[in-house]
Amino acid sequence: MSEQPGDTGTVPQVPAQALAPLPTVDQIVGRMRALAAGFPPSDGVGVFHRIYLAVTQLVRSRLGTGWFADPAAMAVLDALFAERYLAANAAVAAGRRPPACWRPLFELRRHPGIHPLQFALSGINSHIEHDLPLAVLDASRRLGRDPESFEPDYHRINDLLAQLEGQVQAELLPTAARSALGEPLLHVLGVWSIDAAREAAWASVLALRGLRDSPLGYAAVSDTLDASVGMVSRALLTPVGD
Repeated sequence: MSEQPGDTGTVPQVPAQALAPLPTVDQIVGRMRALAAGFPPSDGVGVFHRIYLAVTQLVRSRLGTGWFADPAAMAVLDALFAERYLAANAAVAAGRRPPACWRPLFELRRHPGIHPLQFALSGINSHIEHDLPLAVLDASRRLGRDPESFEPDYHRINDLLAQLEGQVQAELLPTAARSALGEPLLHVLGVWSIDAAREAAWASVLALRGLRDSPLGYAAVSDTLDASVGMVSRALLTPVGD
């Protein structure tokens, strides 16, 4: 992306006194484990939650191994990323509406005609396509860094997600069960790709980065992103059977 004259590509660091305390990744994992115990097995939010907990634990295990180029920054990003999902969960628990991207999963979490894999993909879609780009921008402001500086480690997280995708498919939809699937479910599962979701999320980072000096433009694009991601998440939850 070309820079304007005098633009260093960085963003102003938010003053420390303006920042809310950020939980550690260990604290995030602890909160998620506590929440996991309260989801019934058939709860669609619980299906996604268990997968996301596994992802967060996997990221935590790599923070001290040299996997990430900047593990301290990735710990900040991981916490900010998780907080967006946890805030949606807390809003629902308090009787408030979550962001539009999360409403389909929370509204349809107990629908009997939705396959568990659909719940998983809907939650992954909401979290990756909406929450992840906004978390990257949150982290860039907190650390005073250009969002593009996160790109190498962003792709390393993508590698971890790709590993987990196969495990999720195998757990929620074993190969032996695929032959018994009806055409509607196969169609729903075939229209979404985690690779495409990750690419779309990074495109959103770049688009919103370009609006950093235009609060109205930033708000309009982020609101549209919230609504459009919610539409895809709802389509992924199209009931396909009893």
